[in-house]
Amino acid sequence: MSQFTVYKNKNSGTKKTFPLLLDIQSDLLEQLRTTIVIPLGKYSIVKEQAITKLCPIIEIDGTKYAALTQQMAGIERALLGTKVTNISDYRSEFIDAIDLIISGI
Repeated sequence: MSQFTVYKNKNSGTKKTFPLLLDIQSDLLEQLRTTIVIPLGKYSIVKEQAITKLCPIIEIDGTKYAALTQQMAGIERALLGTKVTNISDYRSEFIDAIDLIISGI
């Protein structure tokens, strides 16, 4: 597993709204049984929840997703589904969004 990898959401209660989960936890902590994820929702569905800078908009396989950083959570790694892709090219946008939550800037 590597940081900024996107996985399918296996949770039947949330996968309709958030079909993908972005693993943002550092690779240095891969031995932990938990990881921190940001849910990704199809932009067309969650655009009302997307706040500029806090919710980076990314594209995966031609579909736009909003990363709802304000809903990030720790989950068991076993709950991650199939690997979809790695979006480390968007690293700075996610670091900025997390910094906004923590420091307000």
